[in-house]
Amino acid sequence: MNNTWVDFRAIKASVNMPMILEHYSIDWLRRTGDELRGRCPIHQGEGQDTFHVSLAKNAFNCFRCKAHGNVLDFVAAMEKCTVREAAGKLQQWFEVEHRHTDTEVTTTSGPAPEKGEGREENQPLKFQLKGIDPAHPYLARRGISKEIAEQFGLGFFSGKGSMHGRIVIPIHDENGMLLAYAGRAVDDDTEPKYKLPAGFHKSLVVYNLHRAKEREGSKVDTVVIVEGFFGAIKVHTAGYPCVALMGSSLSEGQADLLCHHFSGFVLMFDGDEAGELATDECLIKLGRRGEWVRAITLNQGAQPDNLSEGAFKQLFG
Repeated sequence: MNNTWVDFRAIKASVNMPMILEHYSIDWLRRTGDELRGRCPIHQGEGQDTFHVSLAKNAFNCFRCKAHGNVLDFVAAMEKCTVREAAGKLQQWFEVEHRHTDTEVTTTSGPAPEKGEGREENQPLKFQLKGIDPAHPYLARRGISKEIAEQFGLGFFSGKGSMHGRIVIPIHDENGMLLAYAGRAVDDDTEPKYKLPAGFHKSLVVYNLHRAKEREGSKVDTVVIVEGFFGAIKVHTAGYPCVALMGSSLSEGQADLLCHHFSGFVLMFDGDEAGELATDECLIKLGRRGEWVRAITLNQGAQPDNLSEGAFKQLFG
């Protein structure tokens, strides 16, 4: 497992575009006001005015190859690597120190938009499923005891409806209001493995947020982010506040919620290609908001819910 710290805020505060251009010996750009302009060093095109660097915004844009972004994006494009790898290179090249403290890191994003601002909403359910069995053998196979299942409201549902014959997982909003149930098939050959009710917008919700944002009555600053329900339950019950994206993609709505409640993030996605892509996406979206982010890369095929408490202690310290 690769335990990599990435302090996006420190990098962007310490490194500017002129420093990067000097590092790559890019000396042909001419200054026009608060911009540098010239031939694009990324795609090496012949256009003499296609590449613009905004000194005020510490950003770049090429109107020909469409590359754009901040210092991290520029290095990623030049080195043909991921943004996370680019951050590591910048930290090494310019000796950027990790500067995260409780007073330095602040939330830069506000809460998710309220009703009436032109976005879809998830309405609280007006009912709760009855007769849920928290002692089903499937949960035991996933390492979830009856006590933990009862704590999170999990169990086998034998009643009528779309969740019949599945393990149901209650999904709440940030205030603990019940919004929906996800249904997990007890047989891996059954498709779909996970079922969500029609009309539920998972891109507006972060699973387990209402529990993770507070521990023992005090606000939590840093949270672990995983992909799935069972991973979040496993990490959270091991003593580390954890939420799940319910997939391998971070929506803008989810990013808004996370940045409203936390100032630091530990990414721990599945050890596969989708997990790697999710890690890079989250590093970009959260890093651009000025948040402190740490990424943990699991071995190929590993998942958070398969790790032991001892492994969590080693990873999280």
